Amino acid sequence: MGMTISQKILAAHADRDEVTAGDLIEARVDLVLGNDITAPIAIKEFTDLNIKSVFDPEKVALIPDHFTPNKDIKSAEQVKILREFSKAQGIKHFYDVGRVGVEHALLPELGLTRPGMLIIGADSHTCTYGAMGAFSTGVGSTDMAAAMAVGKTWFKVPEAMKFIYEGKLQPYVSGKDLILHTIGDIGVDGALYRSMEFTGTVISSLSIEGRMTMANMAIEAGGKNGIIEPDDITLEYIRSRSSEEFTVYSSDKDAEYVDVREYDVSKIEPLVAYPHLPENVKPARESGVKIDQVVIGSCTNGRIEDLRVAAEVLRGRKVHADVRLLVIPATQEIYRKALYEGLFNVFLEAEGIVSAPTCGPCLGGHMGVLAAGEKCVATTNRNFVGRMGHPKSEVYLSNPAVAAASAVMGKICHPDELK
Repeated sequence: MGMTISQKILAAHADRDEVTAGDLIEARVDLVLGNDITAPIAIKEFTDLNIKSVFDPEKVALIPDHFTPNKDIKSAEQVKILREFSKAQGIKHFYDVGRVGVEHALLPELGLTRPGMLIIGADSHTCTYGAMGAFSTGVGSTDMAAAMAVGKTWFKVPEAMKFIYEGKLQPYVSGKDLILHTIGDIGVDGALYRSMEFTGTVISSLSIEGRMTMANMAIEAGGKNGIIEPDDITLEYIRSRSSEEFTVYSSDKDAEYVDVREYDVSKIEPLVAYPHLPENVKPARESGVKIDQVVIGSCTNGRIEDLRVAAEVLRGRKVHADVRLLVIPATQEIYRKALYEGLFNVFLEAEGIVSAPTCGPCLGGHMGVLAAGEKCVATTNRNFVGRMGHPKSEVYLSNPAVAAASAVMGKICHPDELK
């Protein structure tokens, strides 16, 4: 029996010829990631164990992105822990204000996430890097501490599911809609501790940004990881950012999958995930829910492609008087590109605001926390109870085009409704 791309990466990092679903393995890691919420806990564990140094200061990344710039004393203290630990350990990949970005946009941009790598991060959306053909997954802070010390961690090799996307995308349909449709189909536990492998001609035609959006939300279906086989689009993206060597893996034709699902994307239209689960998916056209706020950004949809789409919808229009529009470029590079391309003028003329790179409102941290009863359309990845603020607020997940159109209309809508 052949192996999937995920199994091949795990086998290589465990120095084994093969692995099968259910195997318990110890594997070398190529990159260990933490942020300003999760890394302080890992650093405390690391220190309490009296470990003197990390296994490799070039293979640890500490990204203070959740509360940046610091919103209060507590968040400032959290980042101070990362800053001081990074200096003491000589950690290369620590990025402070002015250089920092949302971690899952920043690391690919820096060329740190490459095909064939095994990456763990104390953040559930670490699965984003599967878009480059890496096995990447979220872990707890204690696992992060151990991995920083020894450069290894343990895994149960996950079962695999394959998702095949064929057909022609409708206007305004993106990777966000494909993954929302998929989660709506299988449910938030439909891929529990399974590898989600995305393939098909539609995936091959998606930009790297669209692929990252899909891999990013694998965890919202319970997935252990999401992964896409590297192709020319992947390699062009990687080689433009890194000169490091990497290994490209692909799934064998006789690899075993516990479930294979095919989708005709021509039947998928722009979607919205209603509160309070990402599986609660409905067509944007059928909504009409009045809203108070729109957030365009995050590790899911804060990349330059996303901002361009939003700007195109907003160009020449004004945000509804009852709506607050927040636009958050995910990194400094994206911020600079959007500025030079004139996208900021579009957002500002529409009477939206532009923030420095931050996770901010996605987790109800700052920059757009919701009050009781308020409704927000967000290009983020989660809409759980209280996710963006008050437990009685509501979050609706969408792609950037739907979010921008909804900001103008004052209610959730399909972008075609603006015509």
